[in-house]
Amino acid sequence: MTVHATEPALAERLAERTLALVDVRSESRQEAELAAHVLEVLRAGGVAVRDAGDGCVLAGATARGERPFVLLLGHLDTVPAQGNWPGRRTAERVEGLGAADMKGGVAVMLELALAALPTPVDVGYVLFPREELPSAEGALVPLLEREPGLREADLAIVLEPTANAVQAGCLGNLDATWTFSGRSGHSARPWLADNAIERAARGVLALAEVELRPVERAGLSYRPVVSATRIEGGIATNVIPGSARANVNFRYDASLSPAEAEALLRGWCEPHGTVEVTGCTPGAPPPEGNPLAAALAAASGAPMEPKQAWTPVAELAAAGVDAVNFGPGDPADAHRADEAVAVDALVRCHDVLAGFLCA
Repeated sequence: MTVHATEPALAERLAERTLALVDVRSESRQEAELAAHVLEVLRAGGVAVRDAGDGCVLAGATARGERPFVLLLGHLDTVPAQGNWPGRRTAERVEGLGAADMKGGVAVMLELALAALPTPVDVGYVLFPREELPSAEGALVPLLEREPGLREADLAIVLEPTANAVQAGCLGNLDATWTFSGRSGHSARPWLADNAIERAARGVLALAEVELRPVERAGLSYRPVVSATRIEGGIATNVIPGSARANVNFRYDASLSPAEAEALLRGWCEPHGTVEVTGCTPGAPPPEGNPLAAALAAASGAPMEPKQAWTPVAELAAAGVDAVNFGPGDPADAHRADEAVAVDALVRCHDVLAGFLCA
């Protein structure tokens, strides 16, 4: 499905391109159709592009030459639909699954690639699947291993939703199953049982009282947080439950190793129940002293911000690539049933990146 813009205006092209991307459904592990669509759009526009395997698409430069080398990256997948597919347009917004996170950013990438701007830097475009899954299932790290030239980039820009602010670094991300054990019994005689749900309630409330101080890194303030995000327990309406489970999510500072983050979490949780870590991905510090990152922040017209989340900048940093987040979506709109991206934000993102790349 190739996009054919009916009007020359940039805003119209970006909005129609975003809507076309939204309308190719691509929940994690179901991105093949969208990868094929992106390949078709770029090939039809005369862009040097190739299928890099495992659902990944590479366009433009893929290694450093004699000029500075900048990568633009975007993920093709979305979270599951919430009654928000297919998409729709209004005069001001494109609405639908993945509009903010991050098909609006992918639309900007495609528009820039198709424009063939006369840049003083070499620009590469990386599109990859499975970003919304645990990092162990992701596609970016294996791609960086298969394509060592990508690791030569002087700066990588991930078009995650940032509301067009340059956001540097990111928090680590730890998930764990927290199991509370009691003793089952008849609900008519609860004193003969030990209610695991009540144990879970005490544990979750204690976790909510944990105070974590913001951490300053390179003049940016990151806020570690820990939360219970799911809870389940019980087998029948007349049975005191003997077991209950919760999921705990810990967003931790990049100065901590995964082992250190796990030790902290166990210290908070294990007085109340057992902990099984199901995923733990380190964060990334902000790049310091990178002139391209500073130039992008200057082009954006706003101070650099910390990224209050985990993003693929951590995987790029681990591969030795300085990386920042910059995209048109608003983080507050990501993963919502009423997800949307503003057309003005698409244009602003395009203009900032075009100005930065051509400076």
